[in-house]
Amino acid sequence: MPSRPFDFTGADGQPLSGRLDVPDGPVRAHALFAHCFTCSKSSVAAVRIARALTAKGFGVLRFDFTGLGESGGAFADTSFSSNIGDLVAAASAMTRAGIAPSLLIGHSLGGAAALAAAGDLPSVKAVATLATPFDVDHVKQLFGPGLARLEEQGEAEVMLGGRPFTVRRDFVEDLAAHDQAARIKALKRPLLILHAPRDDVAGIDNATSIFMAARHPKSFVSLDDADHLLTRPADAAYAAEVIAAWASRYLAVDMPLRSEAQSGFVVVEETGEGGFQVEVRAGGAHFLADEPVEVGGLGSGPTPYDLLGAGLGACTAMTLRLYARGKGLPLERVRVTVGHSKSKDAAPPDLFVRQVRLEGALTDDQRRRLVEIAERCPVHRTLAGGARIDTTAEDITPLPAVDSPTQHEIDSRDTIADAERERDTDLA
Repeated sequence: MPSRPFDFTGADGQPLSGRLDVPDGPVRAHALFAHCFTCSKSSVAAVRIARALTAKGFGVLRFDFTGLGESGGAFADTSFSSNIGDLVAAASAMTRAGIAPSLLIGHSLGGAAALAAAGDLPSVKAVATLATPFDVDHVKQLFGPGLARLEEQGEAEVMLGGRPFTVRRDFVEDLAAHDQAARIKALKRPLLILHAPRDDVAGIDNATSIFMAARHPKSFVSLDDADHLLTRPADAAYAAEVIAAWASRYLAVDMPLRSEAQSGFVVVEETGEGGFQVEVRAGGAHFLADEPVEVGGLGSGPTPYDLLGAGLGACTAMTLRLYARGKGLPLERVRVTVGHSKSKDAAPPDLFVRQVRLEGALTDDQRRRLVEIAERCPVHRTLAGGARIDTTAEDITPLPAVDSPTQHEIDSRDTIADAERERDTDLA
């Protein structure tokens, strides 16, 4: 997914560090993601959910709260109130940039901040929370033995997520000042609550309390045996799929369509999962490619040779449809099956076998002619004739201009015209 820095000024004037993840094609809507307590914008859940949402056409801003990650300020100077302020500042920065968030997502305490901030964000049309505590005072339980020292001394170092953080008494006092129940009741926005029944940090009773306090429309989805931080890839991916599907009902957004204005590039990027899995982005569509389990892959998508075969099959079907439409042939349906094999003793060693099934009241001559046209489809000619490939490093040479997405249709028309001219010459 394309990602770029998106830095802005926080509620108290400190510099905050963000990353804006966007899809390759048109953006359906923009989302703002608030990470979990003491986490960062680079947490497993933040990155994976942002990646999955961009695959659905959402732009996502994830940022570090004050004193965390790459943001300025000191964590000891923060509070739940300042987190709410940072979230409002992030939304304001997005609005100034022309990408006002319509979806607000929060994880753990970030979810509580999202529930508290939503009322001050007019652009936000829907809110989703993940593993979120109902009573923010719940956070004190995470301080362990350090809580007593903090209350006695006014400041103490506590261990959170295996790391030391300095927390002041003001932080604890601020937690008690927030009436989340009243805020949730006054939310006036669709709410999606995602929570795992076995969450041992914020128990499932928190989700129940949030759900009961909220007004309709509200939805609850169980994350089954996910942990609090959604560290398993499948859990974060599932949460993002649910959020995207749910939000589409309330944001009135359409899936981006392939258009001539979009880039003609296909982007392939490693996901970091398994040994070979990559995400393919092309023309608003997003899918995985992979290797079979037997060779160390996850088996989660087509192999590169499968994709080559798919390109040949798609080109064949489209070219035949274009020809049949132009000639008024009664071709009802086309099915193309493609396979790849390699023989070192053959020249060339690669062989694509293709079988075309033509349905409709076609004459024998029409069927033969359609098979001839299949042999002339643009991808067939590219594979048979070979192609030049120019490879450069991204940080050295910029990408050149490429054909528009409409080029395949143009090439199909040209190849049909060539085939007709050759046939007319032969008949003459």
